[in-house]
Amino acid sequence: MAFSFSKSNLPKQLFINNEYVASKNSKKLEVFNPKDGSLVANDVDLAGETDVDAAVSAGEKAFPSWKKLAPTARRDIMLKFASLVEQHGQTLAELSRITLGTPYEPFGKFEVGACAEAFKYNAGWIDKFAGESFPQDDGFLKIVRNEPLGVTAGIVPWNGPLGTVGLKAAPALATGNCFILKPSEKTPFASLALGPLIIEAGFPPGVFQVLSGDGTTGALISSHMKIRKVSFTGSIPTGKRIQEAAAKSNLKRVTLELGGKSPAVIFDDCNLENAITWAANAITANTGQVCFAATRIYVQEGIYDKFAEGYKKALEERAKAIGDPDAATSVMGPLVDKAQFDRVSGFIERGKNGQGTLLTGGSRIGDKGFFIQPTVFTHVAADAEIHTEEIFGPVAVLNSFKTEEEIIEKSNDTNFGLMAGVFTQDINKALRVASEFDSGMVGINCVSLMLLSVPFGGSKESGSGRECGKDALQAFTERKTIMINMTY
Repeated sequence: MAFSFSKSNLPKQLFINNEYVASKNSKKLEVFNPKDGSLVANDVDLAGETDVDAAVSAGEKAFPSWKKLAPTARRDIMLKFASLVEQHGQTLAELSRITLGTPYEPFGKFEVGACAEAFKYNAGWIDKFAGESFPQDDGFLKIVRNEPLGVTAGIVPWNGPLGTVGLKAAPALATGNCFILKPSEKTPFASLALGPLIIEAGFPPGVFQVLSGDGTTGALISSHMKIRKVSFTGSIPTGKRIQEAAAKSNLKRVTLELGGKSPAVIFDDCNLENAITWAANAITANTGQVCFAATRIYVQEGIYDKFAEGYKKALEERAKAIGDPDAATSVMGPLVDKAQFDRVSGFIERGKNGQGTLLTGGSRIGDKGFFIQPTVFTHVAADAEIHTEEIFGPVAVLNSFKTEEEIIEKSNDTNFGLMAGVFTQDINKALRVASEFDSGMVGINCVSLMLLSVPFGGSKESGSGRECGKDALQAFTERKTIMINMTY
């Protein structure tokens, strides 16, 4: 099967058992272009119960031979798949861009690269993810094996439709599981287009499948009695429903990567230019639609005015590069759809009505599409909605602080705990503050980033479990202890 998809030839069918098949469900998905609100398609398959059952059955049939495939053979398949993703990267990014609205440079290119690199990274682990053994001093030789779970699934978000595929599918497949991918109903095309690449890479039928659908499809996956693990990235309310469905069904394992309201703490002794750059990038990448974006900026009093001036200037320069995501000159695109635009606009309007002082932005750009200016409010109360709620758009609050003790308390006063950042040239202070943050990830002189080789995830309501690094492999395996009696 040749890869022949494009904006004029969109993939719309389910990919089950290495074939494109029409859904047995009569309902279809509608998807729109956020740059102008135009309809892209209203006939994208929506997987129902029969379709999910078919994919699970195909996965169960494939699992016994896939988990026993020689490590080098599994590695080579995954490396070939990564190479194919890179080869067709611009097309895959375009298939995301048509309904996500993010320009190819920098985010679209980054996302394709992240997907490919995740497959390369996890392929390298295949013959190195060793178990353990313990000596027979007590008369028993103990061996601990890392064994695959079976049929697993990943429910990926619209804001990272391809990058998150790598974070979930790659460790699942590397450890010998079969995997069902459920893309967001807002951005299904790049995932559905992977079918020919899955076949060309050499994945056997049933090992790697794609089911487009909406929340009803995700609910079927979460409650399915024969799916052994689901990894989800998205909102806190949906994550809670997935965890509940998993518990009520077969107690399947669940990894949840949820929301954030990440603080960036900027001390007087920081490199000011560096802090401004990271803070500006944090709320403009992917138009602020990033779970670990630093949206609470705290600046020590001594440099507050200088930082505010530089931050405002940086964001206003970035706003000049907002435009048609298909244009090479655009760096920022629109929000994903009308619902998200209305949500973000509502936060901004309520922010203007007494929650803070508008430093910059706060308005729509143009009269069509879902473009909005990077927006910052200053002097925001701790209990204000724009300070406490995840907005998921290019909106941040900027407040000052006096002491280290004060800012630790303020930073941790949230139900979120995904990312935090501290900016200072005093390494002792940096490490001290980093250790006090109640957060799954901390950047020192950086913020709002992730690396494949180390755990990614949050504390409190920001999630459960970790992706990336060795932790991702452990999340898709069962630890089996074998005890050998050496004394009989």
